[in-house]
Amino acid sequence: MVQGDVEVPGPDITHRVAALESILVEKGYVDPAALDVIIRTYESEVGPRNGAQVVAKSWVDPDYRAWLLTDATAAIASLGFTGRQGEHMVAVENTTATHNLVVCTLCSCYPWSVLGLPPVWYKSPAYRSRAVIDPRGVLADFGVTLDPSTRIRVWDSTAEIRYLVVPMRPAGTEDLSEAELAELVTRDSMIGAGLAGR
Repeated sequence: MVQGDVEVPGPDITHRVAALESILVEKGYVDPAALDVIIRTYESEVGPRNGAQVVAKSWVDPDYRAWLLTDATAAIASLGFTGRQGEHMVAVENTTATHNLVVCTLCSCYPWSVLGLPPVWYKSPAYRSRAVIDPRGVLADFGVTLDPSTRIRVWDSTAEIRYLVVPMRPAGTEDLSEAELAELVTRDSMIGAGLAGR
């Protein structure tokens, strides 16, 4: 099913997933409580909060920021966030001159350890193709309007390399603590499909 320009699973897929889960539970292959724990963990605990902590630390600690931009895998691991897939992380920084957008054109490679579960739209063929062909249009669909002079750089994730966008720190946040800054960082802003904000 397509909503706007983004493909989302329709009711058929939802029913098929529920039916498959039901069969696996019935046969004893899957514990529904365990599935709930995994989903809850990646949506709220492991998910975007980890990436938000990384970004907020980079906003307040220039040494950490430099390390993150030169060796994101090690800098992120220093905070205790490591990928289960052994992914190599690369951090790219948004500036007034350049805005970064992440996509996986072949499938849906995504850094679960810092962003949680991938959003449905990230895996959709519409996003995966349009992000490369018309990144400014995709950003507009997400409500992000950039200055026409801002260059948009699209990064294609792979099984070996995953990207984390470090969004620009919002203006007027000098008085906020690192924890308060982390609250301003969203999953979409760490993909580049959104902006961090108050």
